[in-house]
Amino acid sequence: MKHIKYIVFMITGVIFHSCSDDFLNPLPETAVAVESFFQSDADVLAGVIGIYDALQGVNENTTTNIGDANRGVQFEHLLTEHRTDNTRNATLEGSKSDFHRYVVNANNVESEDYYQSMYEVIFRANNILGFIEVADVENQAKYAAEAKFLRAYAYFNLVRLYSDVPLVTEVVGPTDNEALFTRIPEAQIYAQIVEDLQEAVNVLDNSAKARASKAAAQGILAKVYMTQPNKNYSGASQLCEAIINSGNFSLESNYSDVFYDELNDEIIFAVQYVAGNSAESQSFSSEFTSTFRQGREDGQNIVNDNLVADFVAYGGNRTEVSYVTFNTTSEVAKFLPEGTDLSVTPPDYGLSARDAGNDYIALRYADVLLMHVEAAIGDGTSTTDIGALESFQKIRDRAFPDTAPNTVSSVSKTELLRERRVELAFENQRWFDLLRFGVADQVLSAHAEEMGYVFSSRALLLPIPAREINISGGLLTQNPGY
Repeated sequence: MKHIKYIVFMITGVIFHSCSDDFLNPLPETAVAVESFFQSDADVLAGVIGIYDALQGVNENTTTNIGDANRGVQFEHLLTEHRTDNTRNATLEGSKSDFHRYVVNANNVESEDYYQSMYEVIFRANNILGFIEVADVENQAKYAAEAKFLRAYAYFNLVRLYSDVPLVTEVVGPTDNEALFTRIPEAQIYAQIVEDLQEAVNVLDNSAKARASKAAAQGILAKVYMTQPNKNYSGASQLCEAIINSGNFSLESNYSDVFYDELNDEIIFAVQYVAGNSAESQSFSSEFTSTFRQGREDGQNIVNDNLVADFVAYGGNRTEVSYVTFNTTSEVAKFLPEGTDLSVTPPDYGLSARDAGNDYIALRYADVLLMHVEAAIGDGTSTTDIGALESFQKIRDRAFPDTAPNTVSSVSKTELLRERRVELAFENQRWFDLLRFGVADQVLSAHAEEMGYVFSSRALLLPIPAREINISGGLLTQNPGY
């Protein structure tokens, strides 16, 4: 059977597992007709793996020209963590420093890259869905569910950062501007995300951590339910309880093992990297160093003093794992390149600091436990729900083992937000937490005043990249204030 479809040109590289130098941006101006592009189950599986490859992105150290390669999630800390009260760039120079000062404009290349990277994931997923029938019958549902999980994951990131975005659920030609560039209301984007994730929940199992799984879909869907305009806290609670009761996941007794014993019992979904392999490594770990710089730049994710204060008061044994202080500068320690030895001066960052293999953790069990508490609080201000308190206490007991059991009789929304801050610091959750808890304006306005930045509510959304608006001929509209 022949399959002739319009395939966006960059899709021709998707059957290769590793990232490549000819990786193109996802809204190209040309397309090709491909006959019999996928001919076997192995071809379709390779295409599915290629979607993960797009999420993984290209190491900035190996391909420095940002116009040649999308970074996937490797820039995500700039768009999330840097825009909170958690961290900042070490310098005021360059577009990467614009995020922590709330001066990102529509020409920011890192924001543009992230936007394009998420659409790269979406377009690759759509392409695979068009060829599912080529796969062996027994694998078709699983491959489709994986593709839809990844499409939903990408759209969830986009809608939270940019609001209304184009909703593309099938392969389209490069001249179909209406499909490619019409912004669709958030509610419709969320409806598609929910539909895709529900299918993934119904089809997938928990046999993988570096690929989509039932629990990963449940956990992301729980967060979607608590983020979407019409909150569904009961649905979120049921999903978290399903993960908890599955018995497939548990907290690591040693907090450090969460980040250095990869794909451990706490990990639900992670984007994998391989140290020393230029095609499969990441560079963000090295960029988190500053005093003894290992990266190409002066340092990113420099820890703000107010977060240090929260760690001192509430961090427990998470503190020394999360950051390290040299003189007066505090730097992220969670994702230091494998082989790092901080006991010597200067530190030994191993052989492949810029070619690191630290995984990107997208979802872990601790997050689910804290979401369980959040769902119990719902629209209220606190909870005394026994199950939620048990979930919260598990997090506290690991952080403060000397005083365990650390019994709690209630948890307020303020306490929960603070606990999420120290537990999940530098994991790109703080920005979305502030938005979901409805305190972003309040917290970030106070933070900006303390730091001497200028913050306004327009900064709660990133600008739609100017390049995309230009390609659309003006069909794609800009967010307010930009």
